[in-house]
Amino acid sequence: MLAKLTSKNQLTLPKAATQAVGASEYFEVETRAGQIILTPVRLQRVDAVRAKLAELDLTELDVADAVAWARSGALQAAEPAAVYAARPAKRVANKAAKKAALKTSPRK
Repeated sequence: MLAKLTSKNQLTLPKAATQAVGASEYFEVETRAGQIILTPVRLQRVDAVRAKLAELDLTELDVADAVAWARSGALQAAEPAAVYAARPAKRVANKAAKKAALKTSPRK
């Protein structure tokens, strides 16, 4: 099979190639011994995680706090719920700031 690289570095994959590996919107790209290797990436798990975070009303700050808490070795010291319970005012302020930023930012 032959594919042409355009002047904008775009490549159209032959239909037979995509059918052989399954349709995918994203590909992992790596180079090895002068070859370009494309591996289909399926993002359903990522989408499911994002949907669950949205359902639970968790923000990036909540996730960052949870990661920091887990890395601190404080597993025996406190329950995560107690850590998050102390932050409701900050969460509300962050959400308000994000909404205000979205309203004032220019649209593309």
